[in-house]
Amino acid sequence: MAQFLLTVLLTLTFWIGSSSSTRYNAGDHVPLFVNKVGPLHNPSETYQYYDLPFCRPEPVIEKQETLGEVLNGDRLMSSLYELKFGEDKTHVTLCRKRLKSSDISMFRDAIAQDYYFQMYYDDLPLWGFVGKSEGDYLGQKEKLTKYYIFNHLKFDVLYNADEVVEITSFSDPSYLVDISENTEIDVQFTYSVTWNLTSERSATRMNKYSQASLHPITQKIHLFSFLNSITVVVLLVGLLFLLFVRHLKNELRSCSIGDEEEKKEVGWKLVHSDVFRCPRNISLLCAFLGTGTQLLILIIALFALAFTGFLYPYSRGMLLTSLVIIYILTSIVAGYTAASFHNHFEGNKQKRRVRLAGTLFPVPFFIVVSVLNTVAITYGATAALPFGTIVIIILIYTFLNIPFLTLGGVLGNRFGLLEFQPPTAVKRNPREIPLQNWYRRKLYQVFLGGFVPFSAVVLEWHQLYASLWGFKIYTSPGMMFFTFVVLIFLSASVGIILTYIQLSGEDYEWWWRSILCGGFTAIFMYGYGVIFYLRSDMTGFLQLSFYLGYTALLCYALFLVLGTISFLASWMFIRHIYRSVKLE
Repeated sequence: MAQFLLTVLLTLTFWIGSSSSTRYNAGDHVPLFVNKVGPLHNPSETYQYYDLPFCRPEPVIEKQETLGEVLNGDRLMSSLYELKFGEDKTHVTLCRKRLKSSDISMFRDAIAQDYYFQMYYDDLPLWGFVGKSEGDYLGQKEKLTKYYIFNHLKFDVLYNADEVVEITSFSDPSYLVDISENTEIDVQFTYSVTWNLTSERSATRMNKYSQASLHPITQKIHLFSFLNSITVVVLLVGLLFLLFVRHLKNELRSCSIGDEEEKKEVGWKLVHSDVFRCPRNISLLCAFLGTGTQLLILIIALFALAFTGFLYPYSRGMLLTSLVIIYILTSIVAGYTAASFHNHFEGNKQKRRVRLAGTLFPVPFFIVVSVLNTVAITYGATAALPFGTIVIIILIYTFLNIPFLTLGGVLGNRFGLLEFQPPTAVKRNPREIPLQNWYRRKLYQVFLGGFVPFSAVVLEWHQLYASLWGFKIYTSPGMMFFTFVVLIFLSASVGIILTYIQLSGEDYEWWWRSILCGGFTAIFMYGYGVIFYLRSDMTGFLQLSFYLGYTALLCYALFLVLGTISFLASWMFIRHIYRSVKLE
């Protein structure tokens, strides 16, 4: 079994692609693969290139793809284009094709939705538009729309010595075919290739996709986001300083000198025998902490890969492949953390919390992906996962994720945290919680706990949405990492403050509320995602379902992470203040 697990994991690692180019000799054949087509404003709605009646070879050869490429919706196939290394070509005929009325109708619908195509040449992406439309007004109200397809494509290739450095495609607007009429027409598709020498090295050929972050407008947005985050952090630090250095320190001092009158006036001291009482569903809480810790380490690992240059824009499938591998490896963390905290809180060993940790995120994930996959199959989109890929995912979860999760649980039971001994004994009968003021009630605290961190990162979160669901390239991992650190700090700080306010009202049921206060930031993020969609140009049920579904999974993962951070910060804070006070 161990050999099988190692073999599969090494296979997954081998499936990760590379940004390096291949060395060629003059005249060598460099394959150009066509990938997909789709509406410009619907990034999730993509179809196979030959779903449109383009010139196609016989037979069409599909490129063997990695797991990440399949998950990303890439479907690379052979083409009739022949771009031999270093050879210029002018108006070479790709094919002569007679477009039937049904073909013309397909092209017209594609042009009306601003369809683009994507190709890959030596692992370099290139794009172009299928055609264009023009509208002429007849009279005052009636409008006549004409549709044209581009039948000539220009390729400009830059090379250095024996390596391809850059390639761009250009649909020549002077070569148009009018397809406004629904009649059969003969079309000759042609292309040209121009090779030019450059001094740029192939090792830096992917850097041009990172230049989007250097745009002045983008830099201003990052600057405003930075200043906004710093402002909120300074305010929170000031509030924490007031809480700890002045108010809380005075309370601890008054209690340490045995002032009973002062002690009775402080609400959080009166619940010392109930504050460490374990809540209901402790196994679920431990599974929550295990999954949240796993996803936190996964995010940090992705940042590390981005900083080392391992992940870069348009690294075909590499991000998703990395996610699969890191999630499998960090399953040990989920099992260890869940088991360790359960032993810490309850002092006994159960397997249920480890099983919960293995289902808390994967089950909602598989449900959402199954629904979205059904929608994609209905539309015939490339986002639909093949049956073989689904089987591979199930096998990976069964033979890799579950064993790693179980191993983590075993390690947590044997080497995890010791059983926690509260500073004071927990009474058998819980104390009655008095009626709370409006600012101490759950709804208000949860709202405030989510709003404050979200307000500090909203500008950068907008940039992330624009990158995930648009054509902006997010290439500022440093700024994103800073934003993530700010988010963690604010979630922890706000969690501590709200927990203190809750305990001051003699409400000791802080366990689940601290999780909700931290995790509610993700609810704001999802709400902003809905606003982002309404203000975008995305249309159609397929795009809507994919947007809402995958955004929900992203925000749910952040809910688990931020909820875990808020709970752990509140737990350490409570242990500190109750160990520092002398209670009889």
